[in-house]
Amino acid sequence: MGTSTVVNHVTLPHGRLVYAEAGAGHPVLLLHQTPRSWDEYRDVLPRLAGGGYRAIALDTPGFGASAPLPGEPTIERWAQTARAALDALEIARASVVGHHTGGVIAVELAAQQRERVTALVLSSTPLTDVAYRAQPPVESGVDAAEDSEGLRRSRADFYPADRADLLDRYVADALKAGPLARIGHRVVGIYAMERALERLDMPTLLIGATEDAFAHPQLARLRAALPDAELTEIVGGMVPLPDGWPAEFAAAVLSFLDRIVPRAVR
Repeated sequence: MGTSTVVNHVTLPHGRLVYAEAGAGHPVLLLHQTPRSWDEYRDVLPRLAGGGYRAIALDTPGFGASAPLPGEPTIERWAQTARAALDALEIARASVVGHHTGGVIAVELAAQQRERVTALVLSSTPLTDVAYRAQPPVESGVDAAEDSEGLRRSRADFYPADRADLLDRYVADALKAGPLARIGHRVVGIYAMERALERLDMPTLLIGATEDAFAHPQLARLRAALPDAELTEIVGGMVPLPDGWPAEFAAAVLSFLDRIVPRAVR
């Protein structure tokens, strides 16, 4: 791939927000799941850059090396921070990619800033409507431990058995996040997505991981709510989709963006 990734930060009113980027061209903003960091997209960034895009992955406030927001976090506030990062980076328009929690943030960001979002990619993203909020998926024990071995056990079944390295990366991020590793799921569980979905009018791609027991059952519901969205499934994909299947993930994103983003702006 031959494209280097640079880690940097911007200073926002709440403090430091860390991001990693690679490449040049039309900006693609990538938002990670709870409790990960930009590292979730470590192997996706150079692939998108190699496709002719400026790929930028943020650490959500309180995750990775980004400062937490004061007070209670919400999806709306995390989306506002992503918007502030675009402002700080002087990016007028971008395509936005989100995975799990990052997909929920991406929906809210796109609803807040329709004129700035060229295209939207929602990977393993739940439809957090009235039905979901009344009975969210059971996540008892997930990310609840305070030590590395407990965290590893809490997600072991979500990861390929032969990829201990992926679990190690998750554990490192979860330890940095501390209590936010659990709070992030609750923040998703109370978010009223349906009002945001009504505002989405940009081209949208839904990516499903067939072996993601939490998100994949939500895929048909989200597609019904976004009937004009395109859909692709990564067979065998699990919860760690961007980091576990980076080639397939990046290929799906590139195939979509190459048809949507005018060459003149790439």
